[in-house]
Amino acid sequence: MVPTPYTLPLPVSAGGRPHVMGILNVTPDSFSDGGRHAAADAALAHAQAMVAEGADILDIGAESTRPGALAVPEAEEWARLEPVLSAVIALGVPVSIDTYKASIAARACALGAALVNDVWGLQKDPAMADAVAAAGVPVVMMHNRREADAGIDILSDIDRFFERSMTLAERAGIPRSRQILDPGFGFGKTMDQNYQILNRLETLAKHGLPILAGASRKRMIGAVLDVPTDERLFGSLAVHLLAAAKGAAILRVHDVRPHVQAMAILAATRAEHVPVAPEGARP
Repeated sequence: MVPTPYTLPLPVSAGGRPHVMGILNVTPDSFSDGGRHAAADAALAHAQAMVAEGADILDIGAESTRPGALAVPEAEEWARLEPVLSAVIALGVPVSIDTYKASIAARACALGAALVNDVWGLQKDPAMADAVAAAGVPVVMMHNRREADAGIDILSDIDRFFERSMTLAERAGIPRSRQILDPGFGFGKTMDQNYQILNRLETLAKHGLPILAGASRKRMIGAVLDVPTDERLFGSLAVHLLAAAKGAAILRVHDVRPHVQAMAILAATRAEHVPVAPEGARP
């Protein structure tokens, strides 16, 4: 089967809607679902379920990037990915590889991964930009910091980081049409800074690139609602609806169906139009 390429979403102003990216962690230690989908059969079953629920793209990662997580050697990361990656790609939905290692990105794209999601914005592995350019796929360049600093202007810090990432992409030959920015909710930010970013997300439009928002089940939600990770769906929906209303083009989520439905309501509201319901639809 020919792998499915990923076409970036149209701006909402042009009739587009945010894409829903379903999270597939094949890790033992991710903050929310670590270990649940580490086995190949469990990972494939979860990927199939997310496709059935309407995911536009699947994001598969084999190294936890939660605070305090241990780095995973390249060989181990690939050993986790290899048993499931081809089968997930064969489902017919574009697949994103969540890694900051150029070698992993290159191998995954050779098998048919359609997008690279780098939590260090091309700035950790010096070979990553060239690997993405050679693969000819889009790249998510996420803002990250090694530690939070309450004393900085976080939005200015994000702007400077993005300018560096975009420069690296341009030098490697990655066209702007294949670049996506992610402000990195929860990565090297204080709780307040996360909400500063959310409240001003529309300001990132000045970079002229699609924005990915990924706050699903994160501590910024638990800090407000005082609920554990598996009870953060409603908070995740609230954050992502706000992000989409402020221009986010892609939402990275654990819970696909609720987000697909929420985006359908948002799209109908923006269009002031309800698609024709099928015969026999519920009243």
